[in-house]
Amino acid sequence: MSIPREDLLARLDALLTPERFKDYGPNGLQVQGKAMVGRIVSGVTASRALIDAAIAVGADALFVHHGLFWRGQDGRVVGWMKERLQRLLAHDINLFAYHLPLDAHPELGNNAQLGQRLGWVADGHFGEQDLGCVGAADYADAAALAAPLRELLRRPVLVAGPEQARPIRRIAWCTGGAQGYFEAAIAAGADAFVTGEISEPQAHLARETGVVFIAAGHHATERYGAPAVAGHVARELGLEHRFIDIDNPA
Repeated sequence: MSIPREDLLARLDALLTPERFKDYGPNGLQVQGKAMVGRIVSGVTASRALIDAAIAVGADALFVHHGLFWRGQDGRVVGWMKERLQRLLAHDINLFAYHLPLDAHPELGNNAQLGQRLGWVADGHFGEQDLGCVGAADYADAAALAAPLRELLRRPVLVAGPEQARPIRRIAWCTGGAQGYFEAAIAAGADAFVTGEISEPQAHLARETGVVFIAAGHHATERYGAPAVAGHVARELGLEHRFIDIDNPA
């Protein structure tokens, strides 16, 4: 079964409500391809490797969290940008990208999906545009929190915090590159904050405030939203869907 591209765009926009967000790039259809869509491939980032994988399986549309266009970007179509666009246009593949709207969806978004897998239920929000989630937790210490993260994400995690172990009763999380939300997480009453990346200041803040900071990988923490949304919409509309994970150590 195939449906018009514009019908798919309308359904994605209705689900993710991009108009609610002030974002770093355009949400929605970033590259126009075939007028009719029957097969969707989802992934985290519109890298050349993911585009080539989508071509190999005959995708009509690619649905990602990290698209091609960002605020402040060099607007020239040269180098890596030319290579990616050339492949999409040559194979008439639509590129749909949703950044903050995909993080924020309360059931299918990156934050919600990571929380569901770890048994975290948000009872509050914090940070820019209320993207961060906070809820009750029950971990003996940072090591007890890090263990299920390593198991789920299949990668090492970086833990920064006080030398003395202490129980974690409130957990805050925001997937991807949300290290700048750490102070807001502390203000929200968190005993620990989980995100994808860490920068130099957060290690000092973790030691000084006694709030644990865990960097579990930008890509790793954001693997779940894109397939959840694309799979949900594909089932609703009778389309084929396949998630392709292009590994990224960051």
